[in-house]
Amino acid sequence: MTPLEILGHPALPNLPWEDRPAGTGGPLWRYSRNPVIPRDLIPTSNSIFNSAVVPFEDRFAGVFRCDDWTRRMELHAGFSDDGLDWKIDAEPLEFIADDPDIGEFVYGYDPRVVRIDDRYYITWCNWYHGPTIGVAWTDDFRQFHQEENAYLPFNRNGVLFPRKIDGRFAMLSRPSDNGHTPFGDIFYSESPDLRFWGRHRHVMSPVTNTWQATKVGGGPVPIETSEGWLLIYHGVLTSCNGFVYSAGVALLDLDQPWKVVARSAPYVLSPQTSYECVGDVPNVVFPCAMLCDGPTGRVALYYGAADTVTALAFGYVAELVEFAKEHSL
Repeated sequence: MTPLEILGHPALPNLPWEDRPAGTGGPLWRYSRNPVIPRDLIPTSNSIFNSAVVPFEDRFAGVFRCDDWTRRMELHAGFSDDGLDWKIDAEPLEFIADDPDIGEFVYGYDPRVVRIDDRYYITWCNWYHGPTIGVAWTDDFRQFHQEENAYLPFNRNGVLFPRKIDGRFAMLSRPSDNGHTPFGDIFYSESPDLRFWGRHRHVMSPVTNTWQATKVGGGPVPIETSEGWLLIYHGVLTSCNGFVYSAGVALLDLDQPWKVVARSAPYVLSPQTSYECVGDVPNVVFPCAMLCDGPTGRVALYYGAADTVTALAFGYVAELVEFAKEHSL
């Protein structure tokens, strides 16, 4: 059997990591000192969650969702030497926009960050007469240049792929509504220039009578492997006590990423600890970022917990791929 190859991920020797505890089941295990980012890391934050981090120079940088004491949803930049101890700017980041209609900031939340060529691109849920997908880029995490919104309202969970596919930018998203969206499928779109998006293709739907019965949405930036794009995604069920957010794993075709090669029937992470079950929105795990050390296949998964804090889990790319294949729908 040909060994799995991880593409586009060089060595990351300072990847945050803990070995798997004895007796742990499943392909992911939690950081023993979770939450890695508390809700009050900056003076005026009510909560810090659903945030995105990437390797940057010889350390890490990120864009963080910080809801303040007025419960306004803001985005803040932050840095860390080890991916565990974070310094987040107290002031929200400001976007530089050529068009004032696009640059009017009302709210921003649930960012993702990806490096493509020599730029770091940020996607987030951005207000433009309702929720849509904002797009911006930076090369230093100090100045952020805003592009056109990717879509009309209503849309959420915009996740860019880490390279162009057939010469075009590629993105996953989940068309939604102006509320809490009791439905949702994942779709794929392409763009030649980050301004005009088309070639929309359906990727996956919810699955009746499971942990992902109500809606599904993209999670961290997919990881390219020799067997396909490794995608961690979130799924939601509607319980008698409200929404429950868990995480699953899928493998998408390398050349046609709207085609699902494998998709796990069981979840790989669900709300079970106190910090995942108790908070501003109980029973939520919401993955937004995943660091990867290519030579070892180790990954560090950052996820929002109970819409209040940021938590961390660990795993291996090969084990996640095998889990998706062995337990596929």
